[in-house]
Amino acid sequence: MLRKKTKKIKVGNIFIGGDAPISIQSMTNTDTNDINKTVDQIKELIQAGCEIIRVAVPNMKAAQKLSKIKKQINIPLVADIHFSAEIALEAIKQGVDKLRLNPGNINSEEKIKKIVSACQEKNIPIRIGINAGSLEKEILEKHTHKASAQAMVASAEKHIKILEKHHFYNIIISLKASDIERTVEAYKILSKKVDYPMHIGITEAGTFLRGTILSSIGLGYLLYEGIGDTIRVSLTADPIEEIKVAKEILKALNLRKKGITITSCPTCGRTEIDLIKLTQEVENALKDNPKNIHVAVMGCVVNGPGEAREADLAIIGGKKVGLITKHGKIIKKVPEKNLLSEFLKEVEKYEDNN
Repeated sequence: MLRKKTKKIKVGNIFIGGDAPISIQSMTNTDTNDINKTVDQIKELIQAGCEIIRVAVPNMKAAQKLSKIKKQINIPLVADIHFSAEIALEAIKQGVDKLRLNPGNINSEEKIKKIVSACQEKNIPIRIGINAGSLEKEILEKHTHKASAQAMVASAEKHIKILEKHHFYNIIISLKASDIERTVEAYKILSKKVDYPMHIGITEAGTFLRGTILSSIGLGYLLYEGIGDTIRVSLTADPIEEIKVAKEILKALNLRKKGITITSCPTCGRTEIDLIKLTQEVENALKDNPKNIHVAVMGCVVNGPGEAREADLAIIGGKKVGLITKHGKIIKKVPEKNLLSEFLKEVEKYEDNN
């Protein structure tokens, strides 16, 4: 994978674009006015691996709470704002690290200038967030009233020009639809035209299963093509699940190495241990382990030895027993009832640089 070189933008204490790692972000689903609940959820998301957090700012009251939220977290805080320049200006005053808005829905050149000036003063970037479901009427009219990929790109270009007119280039862009085809096409078209960093995602992707599938295919394709500098997996689920899925997408593409990678077989009639239960237990036990190691949990000797050679540590199932291997070499033969505990001991002892 040859990643497209984009402009490097500073967001709080991290960078998006350029040679910066692809960052993982999510959005709270709490009432932003409730500072304690919002901060508690953000801290849970940070523990899960979230690196940038966005909060909805629907009114001035919520905007005025942002500094109190920011003081209690250690990752960049993004304010999600629509229509109101006044709320945007208050969010900037409160010290947010990035704005998500569409300059086109501010509807006042003078107000846009004020937002741009305030962002320039504090070096705050703006994400132009284009959604297929909320394109401008004039854009839709020019594209036969269809929210096509071309219409999404036209909307993004319009908003980019508004900011660039005021000499503002601290820009990140997203172009999201609820289906893979339009989303991928829009990003591919615009990526050839601009070098601004891309925030990628499939919007309104659905519940956990469907949303995970759509996001994995769509984001996986874009990332494989070198497009994408930060990602958000949108799920109708606990935001923690968004972080888990995003991490696995990046790990599957070998774009991020933090955390344990687990290979496991799908089971078949040859399996003589409870492999499904064992694999789930291994996954649960290691989900927060920061070690960069590859483990395999295999059900029998058909593919087990081959996968074990490629893994740092592995279990190969037998008849109510299992072999534990390290770099393909057998180190223990263990009764099934002790497999989990003995395997976790080996993980604990394992050093990343072995």
